[in-house]
Amino acid sequence: MAQPHFIVFANEKGGTGKSTTAVHTAIALAASGHSVGALDLDSRQRTMTRYLENRDATMRRLETELPQAAYEVLEDHSDTGFAAAVDRLSANSDVIVVDTPGRDDEIAKAAILRADTLVTPMNDSFVDLDLIGQVHPENYKITKPSFYAELIWNSRTNRAKLTGKSVDWVVLRNRLQHVESHNLKRVGAALDELARRVGFRVIPGLGERVIYRELFPKGLTLLDLQQLGEVGIAHIAARQELREMIAGLGIPSEEEQAKVA
Repeated sequence: MAQPHFIVFANEKGGTGKSTTAVHTAIALAASGHSVGALDLDSRQRTMTRYLENRDATMRRLETELPQAAYEVLEDHSDTGFAAAVDRLSANSDVIVVDTPGRDDEIAKAAILRADTLVTPMNDSFVDLDLIGQVHPENYKITKPSFYAELIWNSRTNRAKLTGKSVDWVVLRNRLQHVESHNLKRVGAALDELARRVGFRVIPGLGERVIYRELFPKGLTLLDLQQLGEVGIAHIAARQELREMIAGLGIPSEEEQAKVA
């Protein structure tokens, strides 16, 4: 069996929609035919785990089946505990989605080292951009990469030395406003400049929509609403955003993974 494709959602800053995006990615991939494992490294907040537990509860309540990931929260925060959790999920998964805490965390760094696709969600602001790059206060040009970009650069270099494999680093512009603004353009230009210097891709993520907050208690995603008969015009637009984001991540099919293995 081919090794699972590891998708690691990592950002040391909280409030970027990381867990919501990770869950939507996991469920979208499960709906497309992947066997998905989901590993929650944040045993304190457990947002991904709570989301998927809510999903199980909804399926029981409605007596229906929905695409689901096999999920686990990491309780043993040691290298051995992390490796054991990965092994358990790898036994029946061709994709593993890892959600990391929004803080400096040693196990999160170990997860980044395993990533085939590293996803850094960020909100459309210079506050969030500062995590990966510093800008000039007057012309908003990048002055230098920040500590986190250097951390990822070193992790990618180490992975290449250890495995001979590269890491696809994707910066996800989450919670985009649907109105053009000077800030939107300036952040976009700064990201494009930094992407060329540091070596990541920039793709649009999930927009700023109330629906994402409403879905959590039921454990549902936008892809479930049509099946449950709850689709409105706004839902259709949001679902298209999700599909475009998943396509932008470029996760290989199980057949493509087998050829590479």
